[in-house]
Amino acid sequence: MDPKLKNILEWAYCIIIAVGLALLVRYYLGTPTIVQQTSMVSTLQPGERLILSRITRTTKGEYQRGDIITFEAPSSIKNLDYDNPVAIYEYEPKGWFSKFVYKVLEIGKTSYIKRIIGMPGDHILIQDGKVFLNGEELEEPYLAEGVKTYSNDYTDITVPEGYVFAMGDNREYSKDCRSLGCIPIDKIESKVWIRFWPLTKFGKVE
Repeated sequence: MDPKLKNILEWAYCIIIAVGLALLVRYYLGTPTIVQQTSMVSTLQPGERLILSRITRTTKGEYQRGDIITFEAPSSIKNLDYDNPVAIYEYEPKGWFSKFVYKVLEIGKTSYIKRIIGMPGDHILIQDGKVFLNGEELEEPYLAEGVKTYSNDYTDITVPEGYVFAMGDNREYSKDCRSLGCIPIDKIESKVWIRFWPLTKFGKVE
């Protein structure tokens, strides 16, 4: 084989292996992201850079109340089925290539970042600007001073099995489960782990 061609092929193999490993790490372990919206202010500000952990999804582990998660955006921005208060997901890519592009490369996919407030079986009541969890007022130290919680949609629901109820910390400007309905656990993509930019805020995100 021509030495130049052999050298090109070796580099091509290295690049393919490196890209493959990077995709595996990104899908199964974790990935960086940039905060785009204001729904998690003041915990997270637009422009901040985070590391998302996907280990809980990969290992089929359990999420906890208070976790900040990312999840696939529902197909509908509002679902008001009080008998079945769950988010609607109608899109499913067809064929292995479309699934690879959508699920692995995440091209064409929209994701939301919110905080888990209710776990399966929890009763959520939103009343008088407050959140009540299983009959007790929920203490929310992560909210900025003066933030109130209101909803014109879901205000009194029990989280179904296999779902979570999540809201943004910036309640007035967050599109979340109050209108979307509860999120299927299998649609959760990752958990926010570390903020690495700005450096003055470097550390684990709570």
